Amino acid sequence: MRWQTGRRSTNVEDRRGIGGRGIAGLGGGGLIILALIVLLTGTNPLELLQQVAPTGSMVDPGFTPGNLSAVEQELADFSSVVLADTEDTWRELFAQMGETYHEPTLVLYTGAVQSACGFAQSAVGPFYCPGDQKVYLDLSFFEELHSRLGAPGDFAQAYVIAHEIGHHVQTLLGIMDRVDALRRRASREEANDISVRLELQADFLAGVWAHYAQQSRQVLEEGDIEEALNAASQIGDDRLQMESQGYVVPDAFTHGTAAQRSRWFLRGYQTGDLSQGDTFSAQSL
Repeated sequence: MRWQTGRRSTNVEDRRGIGGRGIAGLGGGGLIILALIVLLTGTNPLELLQQVAPTGSMVDPGFTPGNLSAVEQELADFSSVVLADTEDTWRELFAQMGETYHEPTLVLYTGAVQSACGFAQSAVGPFYCPGDQKVYLDLSFFEELHSRLGAPGDFAQAYVIAHEIGHHVQTLLGIMDRVDALRRRASREEANDISVRLELQADFLAGVWAHYAQQSRQVLEEGDIEEALNAASQIGDDRLQMESQGYVVPDAFTHGTAAQRSRWFLRGYQTGDLSQGDTFSAQSL
């Protein structure tokens, strides 16, 4: 991805070095349990956050901005450029719809963070909170994406950010509120299906961003789309469940299969047409 000369966003809140004592007694084993709860029960990670209150937070006394490695600094810089590019794309697309795009904030943190959706450990992965319209990202996830999930590459990382921005777009368009209302009236299986459709639409919207980023600013390099498709595939529910428990429980899916996630991202990238992303009416995902 050609990102080094891109504009840097001013909507980045750097909380790295600020941890927390929340989720009492939750050490490394507890993080694994949290991840398994999400995978096995199909629980929305944000619902877990809302059920857990922090018992306080603290600044690591040994942390200073100067302690950040060159790699950590570069990842933050990269994330700021990707965020700025999503801002430029969605501002223009919203203007074409006669709407105003209100830019979200990207919060960088290490280990744990407090959001309007609750207290979160980095084990939940990157997430978007509609309550404060912020995306939360522990940059260590990118190493996880590369080393454990088998999805290396800077455009794989860009896809992750663009997917969370897709949730912000859904919030601004009122989709998130309608989905939440539907889930409250639904059975667990129905709620999981609704969640899958919401996540696949966010994948589609990430593809729409990639379409216009390339069309307007030629940011893509050879192999970038393959990196994004691989990332979408590697974090499919079926693959994550198979890795964590050795079998697949479709009724517990909350984000979509590997094939579905890559397919909807590709549809967004190839068409750039927002009307093609109605996952909620689609007969086949």
